[in-house]
Amino acid sequence: MRRVTGAALGIVVMGALVAPPAQARPQVEKKPVAEGYGGAVATVDLDASKIALDVLKHGGNAMDAVVAGAAALGVTEPYSAGLAGGGFIVYYDARSRRVINIDGRETAPAKMTPSTFEGIPFDQAVTSGLSVGVPGSVAQWDLALRRHGTLSLKKALKPAADLARKGFVVDQTFYDQTAANAARFADITSTAALYLPNGAPPPVGSTFRNPDLARTYQELADKGPSWLYGGKLGQEIVATVKAPPVTPGSTRNVRAGLMEVSDLRAYKALTPEPTKVRWNNLDVYGMAPPSSGGSTVGEALNILEYAGPVGLSEYLDASRLAFADRNAYVGDPAFVQVPLRELLSEGFAKERACLIGDTALPHPAAPGQPDGAYGPCATPAPAPGTKEQQPEGPETTHLVASDRWGNVAAYNITIEQTGGAGIVVPGRGVLLNNEMTDFTFGPAPGDPNLPAPGKRPRSSMAPTIVLKDGRPLLAVGSPGGATIITTVLQILVNRFTFGMSLPDALAAPRASQRNTAATQAEQAFIDRYGPELTAKGHTFTPTPEIGAATALEFLRHGKVQAVAEPARRGGGSALVVKD
Repeated sequence: MRRVTGAALGIVVMGALVAPPAQARPQVEKKPVAEGYGGAVATVDLDASKIALDVLKHGGNAMDAVVAGAAALGVTEPYSAGLAGGGFIVYYDARSRRVINIDGRETAPAKMTPSTFEGIPFDQAVTSGLSVGVPGSVAQWDLALRRHGTLSLKKALKPAADLARKGFVVDQTFYDQTAANAARFADITSTAALYLPNGAPPPVGSTFRNPDLARTYQELADKGPSWLYGGKLGQEIVATVKAPPVTPGSTRNVRAGLMEVSDLRAYKALTPEPTKVRWNNLDVYGMAPPSSGGSTVGEALNILEYAGPVGLSEYLDASRLAFADRNAYVGDPAFVQVPLRELLSEGFAKERACLIGDTALPHPAAPGQPDGAYGPCATPAPAPGTKEQQPEGPETTHLVASDRWGNVAAYNITIEQTGGAGIVVPGRGVLLNNEMTDFTFGPAPGDPNLPAPGKRPRSSMAPTIVLKDGRPLLAVGSPGGATIITTVLQILVNRFTFGMSLPDALAAPRASQRNTAATQAEQAFIDRYGPELTAKGHTFTPTPEIGAATALEFLRHGKVQAVAEPARRGGGSALVVKD
């Protein structure tokens, strides 16, 4: 997304010591597709991709690369990622030939209750201490590296610290995201000081530096995760959550949060079993609850397996049905009974698939009954007390990596809305998340996604790894709130049902049906497919863009194709170790 600076690779350039042009290291360009050997990466940002690739070139593996890359995205994509956020990793371990999940989802403070958000307007909840969840990213990085990496957390954080110190070049996307948040950033003194220098967003082409974040990364590297989970950094985060530094004279109602240092001490990253479905003779692995990504993508693929000939109408209706079930049944399995086995079962898929016909399903589709007693096209009854959650943030970010040994990582990391809670921890250069707004606001008796102490809110993040004959074939994921699920689903259908190449599968115009009356779609999709689908009863509402995916695919003879968006979100960056 951004032009890389020499700082990203730690290059020292001083006056007369600059090498002549003929001897200078070749400039790496941002491009959305790269093919080669020895490892590959794809992110939304060239600086982050170069850091992840440098890890691979110096002997690190795919897990090392995505952790270092995610930390770098906390610098160049601070409105989407950061150490005060959370995320999900799906990882193929080549040695054990297993796919594993690492859950770094944020948790609710112990003082949060099912009624905490009742009556609060969504926009007021976002910009508040009340929306801040207990951060999971650092615990996730630490666990991921200790179990599956080769680098220490200290070494993995160093490139990001250097990048924050020396800076990156502001592009149009960073400027636009800052400008879109300028009003609320201006109401928080620490945020305004960092992201609105001279009272305005940093101009395109300027160098943006975050020395406070550089020092924070360095101190975290030196002191380890306990500095956040109960130590001084954690104490500073809690103090900011409980007393947000509101600009004097601001009329914004910035509510105090509920987090305590004890909440940080209690936090643990988890390793649940991944979701798995068999589709098109492929094994598709995803993220387990509280993410709804793996279950909803998996259920929709199962439905399509039994829906007869698959076209775009069937894709939309399979997604509608899977979202009806997601909203009714998926939440944090430590707090609610998620019928995951039944949701991903063949019998349930057949029962749901037989509802799909020549015309669009009516809105809203009722959830099915995943109870194991599956009949021939039983008409499901509405589940009482369910209520669709508030829309998830439009941002987040995703990155993929593979290495010379055959390990593969797909990683969604987020702070929720673009800009998170809008609150920078003073002196630390870190934006806080607003992940608690992913809970259902209520009142909604029986909803599986109501807040509770220590509970993880339901997510739509869907990092996905596809195996063929037990070997990695493809990894994919995207940002985009609840549209993450449909973006991943559509890319898989494009690639393996419609026969597109992976670059074409990512670039194709998108539509996202999430059990709503109208399908959200990019204008190019409406222009190309709208008349045919409208004739079948589908309706559409346009949106500028959906998702910003990154992916990789293993080709023949060990070659890997890394793919990022060619245009969405300013375009991404794909790199390989050897061409």
